[in-house]
Amino acid sequence: MASQLINWDLAASTAARLAPPGPAMRRPDAMEVVESLRRLADASVPHVHRITGLAVAEDLRDSQLLIVDRASWAKANAQGFEVMMGPVLTKLVEKKTSELTPTAARVGGAITGTQLGAILAYLASRVLGQYEPFAALAEGSTLPPAGRLLLVAPNIVHVERELGVDPEDFRMWVCLHEQTHRVQFAAAPWLRGHMIEQISKLSESLVGNMDSLMERATAAAKSLRDRTADSSDLPSKGAILDLLQDPEERAAISHLTAVMSLLEGHANVVMDAVDASVVPSVKTIRQRFQARNENRGPIEMFVRRLLGIEAKMRQYTDGQEFVRHVVEAVGMEGFNRVWEAAENLPTEEEIHDPAAWIARMGL
Repeated sequence: MASQLINWDLAASTAARLAPPGPAMRRPDAMEVVESLRRLADASVPHVHRITGLAVAEDLRDSQLLIVDRASWAKANAQGFEVMMGPVLTKLVEKKTSELTPTAARVGGAITGTQLGAILAYLASRVLGQYEPFAALAEGSTLPPAGRLLLVAPNIVHVERELGVDPEDFRMWVCLHEQTHRVQFAAAPWLRGHMIEQISKLSESLVGNMDSLMERATAAAKSLRDRTADSSDLPSKGAILDLLQDPEERAAISHLTAVMSLLEGHANVVMDAVDASVVPSVKTIRQRFQARNENRGPIEMFVRRLLGIEAKMRQYTDGQEFVRHVVEAVGMEGFNRVWEAAENLPTEEEIHDPAAWIARMGL
């Protein structure tokens, strides 16, 4: 019955239906974009290897590179969510066995699947790329064991046109960031399991506190309804985090926040480490991309904060500062200690105090 609590197929199909169409392109032009992205993704790997010093960047055959459209991105993420949410849904069924009938599970699954699809539709038109390591763990999966890197071609084309930047340069810049994520998980093969374990711990805590969670969710929904669309009236970390009051829940979120800050910050450092010899118009791209992120309307800001996107953007900045500080202090080889074991991951406090992490590592 756990698999019925969220209709994953409906989530993917809803996202595909609701996601706005990508930029208009003739078929030959679309094929050229796909070929260009595939070529530049391959060309970016030696630069990631040179900058990170991680030997695994020389051979990434245990994962897959896919150039996808918005619907395919949504389907891939629905599959990844299904793997991540499997344990918590099973726990929920065990806790609520007496209250869940097959019919109620199917109806609830359709509603939840539609809601998730709407969220994926919003994100599907905004994500440029993503390393997705979880779907490969699904029973019967035919994916390579380490997962897949997704480059969302319509969104990359949309942004490069919006910014008015050189397409070849922008695509290389994006590929540097996304291939770095692929390299991170190859350098730390334990990382995927560690993240699933942490997500499961958080989920188990939420399920264990389900009754109080529903009360908190109701209060948070009312709080959101009472707020205006003025971004200054929104919570600093996103309304979803308002639900987390249990110390274990907050500790789990803190750890996952630190891990995501590390991954995103490291990828940003790599993409910004290239100069004009690799991406000729890199300065222009950085300036215009940053300006684009700062010029958001109030409604979009509301949605982004509700979904945690604004918190994710802060992760880029916080993690980037952490990585830069550590590399400047102890070099890239010293920083790469972070990929050796889960115990070497920085805490959220250490993300904001890199010297503390350096001291704990004995560097």
